[in-house]
Amino acid sequence: MRILVTYFTQTGNTKRIARAIFEEVAKEHEAELKRIEEVSAETLDKYDLVFVGSPCHLRDLAAPVRELLEALPESLGYRLAGFFTHGSPPTYRQDYERCAASFVRVSREKQLDFLGCYDCQGCPSFHVQKIVYEYLKRERNITDKEWKELMEEARKHPSPEDEEKTKEFARKVLKKI
Repeated sequence: MRILVTYFTQTGNTKRIARAIFEEVAKEHEAELKRIEEVSAETLDKYDLVFVGSPCHLRDLAAPVRELLEALPESLGYRLAGFFTHGSPPTYRQDYERCAASFVRVSREKQLDFLGCYDCQGCPSFHVQKIVYEYLKRERNITDKEWKELMEEARKHPSPEDEEKTKEFARKVLKKI
């Protein structure tokens, strides 16, 4: 089976998750790992399975990933799986659940065989930290102490345990085929 793992990253979090997926699927399949800038909707049809990864930007997939997904033609011959990274802890799931919903929506609209989605917390860049901090202060009245604790935890991710969970996700996707 030919598999592509493609991703968009700015801080390296999504790249680490993409690499973990790639390492797992490449054990028994012909696989390629490419940045999203290296692929187009037209080039994906040479694969049997495509994993697409994105950081969470403004509570949704990053623009380059959304653009690729929207450009996909309907009823493709390959299967799709998604993954994304975000700076929010699991207790703030509503801040990043739109990413998973975007994968599902596009799959339905394009009549794609969608095999699942994986998310992983990552450490946000300094710029993103400022945006998230302002949002949480405004929307959730987060204290500075709570913010410090959130960032201390975020800096630990993606962790080796996260990478193992990522590989488990890849194995689950492969079992669906």
